[in-house]
Amino acid sequence: MKGSSSSIFVSRLKGLPMLDANGEQVGKVRDVVIQNRTQPRPPRVKGLVVEIFGMRRIFFPMERVHSIDANQVIISGLVNTRRFEQWEREKLVIADIFDREVRRPGEDGSSTIFDVAIKKTRSHDWELSEVALREAGPRRPFQRGHVTIVDWSEVPDFFVGAPAHSAEEYLMRLTELKPADVARELHDMDPSRRADVVKAMDDQQLAEALEELPEAEQAELISLLGTKRAADVLEEMDPDDAADLIAELDDALAEDILEKMAPEDAADVRSLLVYDAETAGGLMNPEPVVLGSDATVADALASVRREEITPAMAALVFVCRSPLDTPTGRYLGAVHIQRLLREPPSLLVAGMIDPNVSPLSPDSDIAQVSRYFATYDMVCAPVVDGQNRLLGAVTVDDVLDHILPDDWRGQQLDEEGDDE
Repeated sequence: MKGSSSSIFVSRLKGLPMLDANGEQVGKVRDVVIQNRTQPRPPRVKGLVVEIFGMRRIFFPMERVHSIDANQVIISGLVNTRRFEQWEREKLVIADIFDREVRRPGEDGSSTIFDVAIKKTRSHDWELSEVALREAGPRRPFQRGHVTIVDWSEVPDFFVGAPAHSAEEYLMRLTELKPADVARELHDMDPSRRADVVKAMDDQQLAEALEELPEAEQAELISLLGTKRAADVLEEMDPDDAADLIAELDDALAEDILEKMAPEDAADVRSLLVYDAETAGGLMNPEPVVLGSDATVADALASVRREEITPAMAALVFVCRSPLDTPTGRYLGAVHIQRLLREPPSLLVAGMIDPNVSPLSPDSDIAQVSRYFATYDMVCAPVVDGQNRLLGAVTVDDVLDHILPDDWRGQQLDEEGDDE
């Protein structure tokens, strides 16, 4: 039985040892978890069911599977030993799909699902690719029915009657995922289930997931929360992302949420809402890394090392006169992190300012901003007003968010794995 060269049949995975990066065996593969998606997308492979400690079965997410060959599965990262619980819209390939009788459109007889193949896509996700069908019906003793391998789309939908679980059980699994993967789970969830899960999520985790969703979906989910809870969640978001979300809401609801936010957080968001969303002022984050003229290299490196500073924002530190909160005192210039890493800790940062980093005006439109990043090969840029005060910084991811199609996040969530 042969499928496409890039596919792996699930029957060949069963029983394979799962090894960590050190070559130590963690357990053995017992099944594969797939999740149905809307047509015409193939079901997504979410992870493996792995047997550890004798009979205990756990879930291991597919994004942390490093490689699969004929003899073993190699993984990266830590293993969560919490017992596996099957989610709504999930199926186990071996337990739920194998041996199921199906009738393909246009055929008189029926077939049974003999095996299922999965493959890795260019976006590094895994999805169901092919199905091996065995002819049903009477056969002579020891005679095997003919096996035909077909594309997954030729087999009728076999996702029926998935078990329902509580929001708390969903949250247990979500804690293991990165924000982009949590966003994908929320995007794919049944609406009623999604509402329960969102209400039960931690503020910070929900804020990080919202930033990975299309703005329309962000607005829909934040509207499910009370205004006080919505304010708490927006306080956890970057100010520019929070401003984009607030702009999507009804004016009355937006103002109610802003009134309930901490004054300093609300002030950051309001300062961005005065600018057009398609300008540097609307794109910028008002909380860049700002240092005084007496700061040292050690001070600068300690500032960019903070966990909440994104890699793009950490690319530059800005030197200004007091006050150092935006809008600052007189803007003196910017220093690259690469330069900081090459200099002794005791040197003053002000002596390392790059005179070639020109600031953007808050009124610079998206075309001017994108040309700036392309021309100067930058990932972060200062935004300075007419009084030479630093207002914030624009990062390249902010620019990409606005030059890509409006619903690019939704398209990415919907079409993941389709770029074969």
